[in-house]
Amino acid sequence: MPAERDAVAVACAPAGIDVLAAGAGPAAAAARTAVALERGAARGRPYGLVVSAGIGGGFAPLAPVGSVAVASEITAADLGAETPAGPEPFASVAELGFGTTVHLPPEALSRAVAEAAGAALGPVLTVSTATGTAERAALLARRHPGALAEAMEGFGVAEAAAACGGVPVLEIRAVSNAVGPRDRAAWRFAEALDALAAAFGRIVPVLDDWRDLDRLRR
Repeated sequence: MPAERDAVAVACAPAGIDVLAAGAGPAAAAARTAVALERGAARGRPYGLVVSAGIGGGFAPLAPVGSVAVASEITAADLGAETPAGPEPFASVAELGFGTTVHLPPEALSRAVAEAAGAALGPVLTVSTATGTAERAALLARRHPGALAEAMEGFGVAEAAAACGGVPVLEIRAVSNAVGPRDRAAWRFAEALDALAAAFGRIVPVLDDWRDLDRLRR
């Protein structure tokens, strides 16, 4: 994997794995993923799988620093509207009737990838503003039980994959810091990137098997 903070690895059915830097945030990630997918299709080499990969914050104690998380669901945690009604001061766009806030990776594939990587499997949240307080961390954990990590790109990548023909998507995050108060001295970017690279080394055979099966399905 490259040294950029976040990347999208796009697995191409006939020709292996292409890697591109996605940028920070769901909008940049969605735009760049969509361009890559459309260009692949235009060349007659459509992609069979998209993997949003990078580092992120982990919810203690489920995803400690240095661990790896694989998404069982990719959730937009702050896409919606503030509201004074109901038990929560927030309504998602799904609750408002304006779209979806959850994308589901292929269950068997995500489980196989998590097992091969020695990673936890659970929800990974996409946020536009990284959490910086214990109160916000507790709020997200309450709204999204079992959430392992938060990052800023996965939902954008999943939206692009869905719009470009429903290409399957995965999200993999190595944990560089705990979700909560922002203490840069405690962040472990290098260790997280090393963990991410090691995880990809173990999951490539799983992705290759998926690519071969995808080719047979076509």
